Amino acid sequence: MADNSFSDGVPSDALEAAKNASNTEKLTDQVMQNPQVLAALQERLDNVSHTPSSYIETLPKAVKRRINALKQLQVRCAHIEAKFYEEVHDLERKYAALYQPLFDKRREFITGDVEPTDAESEWHSDNEEEDKLAGDMKNKVVLAEKEAATGEEPNPRGIPEFWFTIFRNVDMLSELVQEYDEPILKHLQDIKVKFSDPGQPMSFVLEFHFEPNDYFTNSVLTKTYKMKSEPDKADPFSFEGPEIVDCDGCAIDWKKGKNVTVKTIKKKQKHKGRGTVRTITKQVPNDSFFNFFSPLKASGDGESLDEDSEFTLASDFEIGHFFRERIVPRAVLYFTGEAIEDDDNFEEGEEGEEEELEGDEEGEDEDDADINPKV
Repeated sequence: MADNSFSDGVPSDALEAAKNASNTEKLTDQVMQNPQVLAALQERLDNVSHTPSSYIETLPKAVKRRINALKQLQVRCAHIEAKFYEEVHDLERKYAALYQPLFDKRREFITGDVEPTDAESEWHSDNEEEDKLAGDMKNKVVLAEKEAATGEEPNPRGIPEFWFTIFRNVDMLSELVQEYDEPILKHLQDIKVKFSDPGQPMSFVLEFHFEPNDYFTNSVLTKTYKMKSEPDKADPFSFEGPEIVDCDGCAIDWKKGKNVTVKTIKKKQKHKGRGTVRTITKQVPNDSFFNFFSPLKASGDGESLDEDSEFTLASDFEIGHFFRERIVPRAVLYFTGEAIEDDDNFEEGEEGEEEELEGDEEGEDEDDADINPKV
């Protein structure tokens, strides 16, 4: 029987390996001749070679040393920027004092304590001709109504439900309001923003002023937002200005049976030994806008919050900032809905701009896109 393990003195395993190697080379040649495969490989190589970190790693040590010096300068810039925002806060405090007499008069008009004069009530809109025609039509309707009925037009005190209407108009706030919150919010007469005193840690307080009501004895409910305007030691380059870091609410002195932040439930309990059943009542948390005054505390002991808690805290900070920056300064425009329309138009403009940018990116083949610096 012939021995087939050798052929012309060459082991059969070696022949098989040589054959496989030859087939692999042929397959590699075929793949490398495919233009789509080559393009994909080139794209991966380009991406790897053009990442900033990979480029920095290729630089000489002397250049890296100079880059580290630039980073030190950048940290110093961040600290100067923090001082800038502290002075901005001082300016906000100064101008808040100038705004306050106007806001006090706004409150008087809203509550009906003061009636505006004819000069104070005069307002010329951008569409005066349309308004004039509408006014003429309205006058005709009013005359017709007077002829049909002798009753006088109601003249309520001030502007009823002014702040409550703002809560209904603004989605961010209306989502927090439950049906049983509504009669309480109708007693809201004013919202004020108070800035921290000079020399004190940066913060602001939201004051919600209520008229006497059947729900709680407080005349003012407060929410304090604590802020920080300094670069993080661990990540100084992330500094982009003051940020809210924590908040405190206040105790609400609810009248008996009027606390809408809790609800009473009945629960049956069975005795393990005797088998008897008893019914107990228990108070549990209830969804309400007034939970806004019992906020979740930011973790100060180094422990991280869970994802839901972080989202809740971030939402709270956003609402506080919105009250301060938008609602309080421009209350009448949120009451009429004009500010909401402006916000919606601005958001639509941003979306359109994003779509346009995406279209531009599709057309970029040879020329690099312009990069606009962040303002």
